[in-house]
Amino acid sequence: MNHSEKEQQQHPSLYLEVCSHNGRPCLPLHSSVVLFLLSYCECKSFRVFLVSDTPDSPESLRSGTPESLDVSAIQLGGLPQLVKGCRLPAVLDETGRLCRAGLAVVLRHIIGKTMEVDPTRKDVLALLGFKKTCLKACAEVSRWTRLCEIDIPAAVEEHLQNPTNQPQLPPLSILTLERRLAEPVRVHNDDKIRRQKLQEQRQTEKNGSAEGQGSLDSESQPGQSSQGGDGLELRTALAKLALDSVPASTTRENSEIRKIKTTELPPLEHVFAEGLYFTLTDVVLLPCIYQYLCSLQAHAESTLHQLPHLLRWYSRVQEVPGVLRAAKACGLLLSVLQVPTSSIPAPPVSSPDNLLSQEDGREMTTPPPFVGGPRPTMTKLKENGIEAIFAPHPCPAWTLPWDSLPAAINPTEGKMSSIRAVRKMQQLNNLVALVTELASPGFTVVDFCSGTGHVGIVLAHTLPDCQVILIENKEESLVRAQTRSAKLGLKNIGFIQANLDYFTGPFHIGVALHACGVATDMVMEHCIQAAAAFVISPCCYGFIQNAVKFTFPKSKRFQETLTSKEHMVLCRFADQTAVQLPPERRLIGKQCMGLVDLDRSWAAETHGYSVRVMTMEPESCSPKNNMLVGRPPPQQQSGR
Repeated sequence: MNHSEKEQQQHPSLYLEVCSHNGRPCLPLHSSVVLFLLSYCECKSFRVFLVSDTPDSPESLRSGTPESLDVSAIQLGGLPQLVKGCRLPAVLDETGRLCRAGLAVVLRHIIGKTMEVDPTRKDVLALLGFKKTCLKACAEVSRWTRLCEIDIPAAVEEHLQNPTNQPQLPPLSILTLERRLAEPVRVHNDDKIRRQKLQEQRQTEKNGSAEGQGSLDSESQPGQSSQGGDGLELRTALAKLALDSVPASTTRENSEIRKIKTTELPPLEHVFAEGLYFTLTDVVLLPCIYQYLCSLQAHAESTLHQLPHLLRWYSRVQEVPGVLRAAKACGLLLSVLQVPTSSIPAPPVSSPDNLLSQEDGREMTTPPPFVGGPRPTMTKLKENGIEAIFAPHPCPAWTLPWDSLPAAINPTEGKMSSIRAVRKMQQLNNLVALVTELASPGFTVVDFCSGTGHVGIVLAHTLPDCQVILIENKEESLVRAQTRSAKLGLKNIGFIQANLDYFTGPFHIGVALHACGVATDMVMEHCIQAAAAFVISPCCYGFIQNAVKFTFPKSKRFQETLTSKEHMVLCRFADQTAVQLPPERRLIGKQCMGLVDLDRSWAAETHGYSVRVMTMEPESCSPKNNMLVGRPPPQQQSGR
């Protein structure tokens, strides 16, 4: 079935991947998660396209898609151009100019569209959690988002490929979740609930002692504990879904309970993945854990004994109103798993705690605080022949014709002060000058971390023969950029709300103004993978730290000279360039900036790039006035 882009743009279009398993088409977990949320929200705002490399969507997939949805098939070649450059799932808006890509971004957008249609769906809004930040942090920097959005689905997919030939220990990501569910809950303003739990526990103990010795011989009902307050967390969570703040019977505690110190109150148990309340994280996890537990029950039942908290979570999720209905519509036949007492778990090769400690040591270790200033580190580098090098600016006097540009392009039209707007124009002069030097007609220029589009919109207007794409993970900023672009009538511009990893399209030049912390390194990596030139202004050096993808220092010479801790010293002091600081301190900060960026440039040069570190003109346009300008190897540049 073929569909033109015009047909797809009559409504927001949602694109979901179809994959193949043993020669049969199936929905990957990311697609199943999206369909489950659509069913739970009863959202019909999207036209859903199942994307595969075959002409028609197989009828066998219909059992996994809610009947209430408008579902069609589309081949990879028929995708709109903006969607082709993104990993699925993805949503294209009615204009065909704004694409939202990535699981967390798409799920949050579905919640937003549901609330637009029916603002009374408080249960849907509650999925975003406290301060509406659930899964908002990108997976590149948030271990929790990465665990839920990437690691657990990937681990389950890998398990399902060969369920009968698995190690005795569950995947590390599943064990991480199991450990998380076993931890006490830390939630905003939990003091009142913890006091209520203590009061219930004491009341239960009092009732138990009054019943006499005979009660000691009675057996507890399945799921109950000797602790009287164990059910309060679940009742509180379900009460919130019913639009009540707390269970009516436990809204007050006596004066004795109120005098108890907070440190002496009983901890709250996990009910759902992020604590007491059902959130978007649970929506992501449920289809994944459902598939995993069903596979274990069929092929490795003894492993279930290693996951008691996960099984309890799985049971409690099914008590949430609407979950069973939504699951059934998606072909997920949920049930409470019964673990046979006769099944004896096989001894694990290594304990989960040990494996998790290994992961913690690899990715989660926080470097110890350093003492002292940057001079010893700078001296050490100098003794090894390493000093900051700044290339001359190729066009220091170049400027955009601001007086003749449309008002919507000028930063003075925004909410910033006039002084800040002038500095922003100076910053744009520098980046646009260097991009113009690199660009040719037909090039695609990507403005990474685009914010409200100051750089990308100017480039689209200045380079009408180039295609400009703005990538930003904050929806509010990108929507504002799209509005500005529409006022200007720009036709050579597109917008993608996504984390960097979800953009996979080809491009020729990457640009970023004040990419914060490791975002600079992420943009550089993306450009190197695409064999694209780059013009990047780094920022927030103090936020640089070892992450999932990057360790510092990056280049061989710096690695041979500095420890990671010494590199962090440079990063912290590279942020000491504010205008209110003494001149000598600002000079040291500038030198530290130059050294950090020199390390970055040398790392890029190992891929054949020629990189210059230079200073914006005038230097006063920003305390963070460095620019990294890189050209790919000639053979790669000519081959694109």
